[in-house]
Amino acid sequence: MPVPETKERVLSTLNADGSRRKLRPRLARGAFHWKRLPLGWGLIALFVACPLLQVGGKPAILLDLGRRQFSFFGRTMLATDTVVLMLLLVTLVVAVFLATALFGRVWCGWACPQTVYMELVYRPLERLLEGTRAAKRGSVLPAITKHALFLALSFALAHVFLAYFVPWSELSGWLTRSPLEHPGAFLTMLATAALVHFDFALFREQTCLLACPYGRLQAVLLDRQSWIIGYDARRGEPRGKRRAGGSALGAPRTRAEASLEDPRGDRAEERGHCIDCGLCARVCPTGIDIRDGLQMECVGCTQCIDACDSVMRKVGHPPRLIRYTSQDELAGKPRRLLRPRVVVYPLILIAAVTGFGIALGRSARSAEVTVLRGIGSPYALLAGGAEVSNQLRVKIVNRTSARRRYRIAIAEAGVRLVAPENPVSIRGERSATATAFVIAPRARFVQGRLAVTLRVSDGEGFEQVIPYGLLGPAGTRRAP
Repeated sequence: MPVPETKERVLSTLNADGSRRKLRPRLARGAFHWKRLPLGWGLIALFVACPLLQVGGKPAILLDLGRRQFSFFGRTMLATDTVVLMLLLVTLVVAVFLATALFGRVWCGWACPQTVYMELVYRPLERLLEGTRAAKRGSVLPAITKHALFLALSFALAHVFLAYFVPWSELSGWLTRSPLEHPGAFLTMLATAALVHFDFALFREQTCLLACPYGRLQAVLLDRQSWIIGYDARRGEPRGKRRAGGSALGAPRTRAEASLEDPRGDRAEERGHCIDCGLCARVCPTGIDIRDGLQMECVGCTQCIDACDSVMRKVGHPPRLIRYTSQDELAGKPRRLLRPRVVVYPLILIAAVTGFGIALGRSARSAEVTVLRGIGSPYALLAGGAEVSNQLRVKIVNRTSARRRYRIAIAEAGVRLVAPENPVSIRGERSATATAFVIAPRARFVQGRLAVTLRVSDGEGFEQVIPYGLLGPAGTRRAP
């Protein structure tokens, strides 16, 4: 079935007939390129090192979903630390909102692993083996060599990725043992490597354009004062071909000079600084023309800035025809740093970071104890109604890496605590819930309540005191 053609561009990587437009962007070596290069390789080293480095005997970053443990630079958070994890997530999201409101898509172009690995590892290898256009090569050997290297890289990156979710001691065992000994783990690694290879060797920029929602959120996260990479149409238009050393903007030209600088022989007004070479579009890794204005596909990689600056120097014009700017600046309005979202986002961020610090400090204790009421009746009468029994559930989280024994005690005289297991033995970084019964004389209850104090200790320096209110009959018992 034929695909209807459209005059409007739907996607930068989509041809008018619906087929995919494959991109082979040129490399522009300029000021921003030489800044991104050391930063990118430093980030690659950081991406690889984080799951391998040990901090306090634990991986720097480990998201162990199987054991429901999350290690961050020596601190282990358990699945019960929902408040800590929630505040961490809120902090990261608000930080991204603030960075986008101020600096646009700086994350996408400078720090995102998709961009860093694609532009600093995979594309340089492709240019080295096949050149800018593979069609110029008559042999298929470069393509075979390229995909073989890509596949080897994908296996390496798959293991780095899995190291964030599987402890390296366990992952290294997968590498040294036969796949038949761990078929499930082997298939997981194989599937991850296949996805990485598909992403960087085949899907490529489509990940940013189709899979990642960040570009589509620009309309919400950006305002007209946010930094973007923009083309100065007031300076560049009307565009047209020019020779090197051509007359400056606004300088009078003869008809002969105009015909030399403009092959069409156009007798219109003096043209702008843009010579319409199209180099800014040929270096774009997502295939857009930055001169069309702000677009969802722009990842802020600055390649168009470097390319345009090199052309401007050759034709004798000032650089930064394409530059970091804002929509208002391009429209001739002044830059205004203080605006509502730049005030609100930091306030939310400060509150989230403060809450995260407080919650993290509480989770730094060697154990955490929570006392809950038992399931069923709130209390029971014993000894012919002379005593009241309350069932409790004592949940203890052992945050240390060693097994600990926790003893539960009651502080008040005349009140007994009966527990099937006391002390409670809990493995390192695990939790357990113990059932206990607190028995108190009925006469000590006032309006159906009695305040007591529970003490939980492990004999190795940890002790937590928990005030608790027992429930009982509303009135005192009378003698028959």
